[in-house]
Amino acid sequence: MIMLNTRVRPAVSGDAAQITRLLNTIIDAGGTTAYQTPFDVDKMRHHCINRPDLVCSHVAISNGQLSGFQYVGWATSADTMPDGWAMIATFVGLDRGKMGIGQKLFSATRFAAKAAGVQVLDATIRGDNVGGLKYYGGLGFTDYAEIPNLPLADGTPVTRIRKKLMLT
Repeated sequence: MIMLNTRVRPAVSGDAAQITRLLNTIIDAGGTTAYQTPFDVDKMRHHCINRPDLVCSHVAISNGQLSGFQYVGWATSADTMPDGWAMIATFVGLDRGKMGIGQKLFSATRFAAKAAGVQVLDATIRGDNVGGLKYYGGLGFTDYAEIPNLPLADGTPVTRIRKKLMLT
């Protein structure tokens, strides 16, 4: 088993290139994220570091390399969620799963989200993303809704499972 020295810190603008590489690798592999179009660095910077509705964004650095990131954004009116809800997304390098990186990210994220006044976190996960469903379930998220056959960008229908975690 590989031993990782992992630390978590808030994401900064300078992390965008490494985050982009990590997420684009996940997108290229397919099957776990609803994203199908690769990001460029500027789009990534806006999407998960400098977005106006951002609650928090963290990166995990393991043995000197960016190994994962997680961000939370306030739910908007388009998300049709009550006030106080926010949406979470987590990405860990394909070769870094089941090493505790996601749990370390969530420890920092949970603290920051509570401090920002988030009452409920929503994780909307592809129904075929077994690892993602297990990850959020292991953190205490519970199923509250299902969106059947929501098409991906390429038209492929994929069910989404919505999980929530009460923070208050």
